[in-house]
Amino acid sequence: MGIERRWAHAGIFVVCAGLIAFAMILQHYMDLEPCPMCILQRYAFIIVGVVALVAAVHDPRGPARWLYSALIVIFAGLGAGVAARHAWLEHNPPQLFDCGADLGYMVDAFPLAEVLPMIFRGTGDCTEVLWRFMGLSIAEWALVWFLIFVIAEIVVSTRKPAKG
Repeated sequence: MGIERRWAHAGIFVVCAGLIAFAMILQHYMDLEPCPMCILQRYAFIIVGVVALVAAVHDPRGPARWLYSALIVIFAGLGAGVAARHAWLEHNPPQLFDCGADLGYMVDAFPLAEVLPMIFRGTGDCTEVLWRFMGLSIAEWALVWFLIFVIAEIVVSTRKPAKG
């Protein structure tokens, strides 16, 4: 019954925590600076992980169960969208390359309505692939994990409880 959902949510949390830890290792020990799109993907992993942790601890029934599932699917879907755009930019870099400002500066200096288009434009290092594993870039791996979370959440939330 709830134990399957609880384990699934705990698993999503553990994977998200591991991915964020790995991102920190890449940044601080391998000196791979994240681009603005990488930062957005990190935020999405953090939000998905926190919601999954709360869902695992709370293990709700009824409407709250669907709220947690919806939040996980929405934020994993948003993360997948950013990761897909990032992967697309890696494979199709723009003709004019412009090193833009980092995310912190943009958020401090501009209103949010101006920052979001700047981020999605892919300025800075968003087109450069600095690390690969099994042929996939960091953005492509992020896309894989976000899609796994969406599929897992849909499967777990729509399964009928086992009768016993």
